[in-house]
Amino acid sequence: MSEAKAELTIFYDGQCPLCVREMDHLRRADGQGRMRLVDIQQPGFAASYPHIDPLAARTVLHADAGDGTQLLGLDVTYRAWSLVGKGFWIAPLRWPVIRWFADKAYLWFARNRYKVSGWLTGQQRCDTCGPDSCDISSGASSGSEGSTEDTIRK
Repeated sequence: MSEAKAELTIFYDGQCPLCVREMDHLRRADGQGRMRLVDIQQPGFAASYPHIDPLAARTVLHADAGDGTQLLGLDVTYRAWSLVGKGFWIAPLRWPVIRWFADKAYLWFARNRYKVSGWLTGQQRCDTCGPDSCDISSGASSGSEGSTEDTIRK
């Protein structure tokens, strides 16, 4: 899919096991191809997406909406799950009173995502990533060369 046709382009950390798992769930749920998933850790990322600051993208989840709006953090998560019909899971985190607390918790998670991944998955980083995939379930990399667009393969 071309970037112009994507309703949402998500820029995620392909070395974070939990991040990769969420992107894999989103990819499988996105039967209509409404999202583009881009690993910020891939070679050539900065050149391919000069409008995204790589350091900022390593700090908080970034996305470009189809209308040109840039989304950050849980707003990205909410928009992504809404596009696949499951935004109700995240909606309470965007409610006015809860939003402030949820955003603080998200920022803590984002800063500590490798540690949290280690606690929950036993793996702090995806060390089996190739240019086009990160398969944390089987420990096998696709080893293929390619673009920065992620096509998480199983």
